Amino acid sequence: MSFEVLIAQAFWIILPAYIANASAVLVGGGTPIDFGKTWKDGRRILGDGKTWRGLFIGTLMGMIGGFGLSIGAKFINQTDFAYVGLTDFYGFPLMIPIIFSICFGALMGDIIESFLKRRVGKKRGENWIPFDQLDFILGVLFFSFLIAGFLQIIGLTCGNWFMNSFSIWHIIFLLIVTVFFHILSNFIFSKIKSNKKI
Repeated sequence: MSFEVLIAQAFWIILPAYIANASAVLVGGGTPIDFGKTWKDGRRILGDGKTWRGLFIGTLMGMIGGFGLSIGAKFINQTDFAYVGLTDFYGFPLMIPIIFSICFGALMGDIIESFLKRRVGKKRGENWIPFDQLDFILGVLFFSFLIAGFLQIIGLTCGNWFMNSFSIWHIIFLLIVTVFFHILSNFIFSKIKSNKKI
């Protein structure tokens, strides 16, 4: 497999998670998932940054993007670019639970990281390297692994989508590039904030 093909496959798989994560930030607000409650350590369970609206709409937007990719893959894989081998997430209807696991997994990874972040005394917005950068990718890997395995166990798929789609090189690439994108986006965001104060 060439490096270009690996990049294309990795981004194709993870794009729904990126969409879900970005959408949750953009449309967030409203009722916090923890309803403003504190844990037994006296700190918030999650914080105001994790809301039900962000979770539901973020997951929905990511899934819509994923459905578009599934349709797109069917067309691309019938062209001269078929050698890239883009996944269609097993097509309809199996793409629904698979893409859901990617999008929901991304946001749950972020939520779990937020819970652990509060437990170690980190405040909202405070850096917690490398967990801030990797939380949603780890969530994607964990939840999609579970769902793909479940679909295989109950006989809905003749193979395991996760094992067929993720190689160790895909995972390593996604972990590295996600850290880079996270650092770059934080840098751009801080620049925008500082320019507004001038």
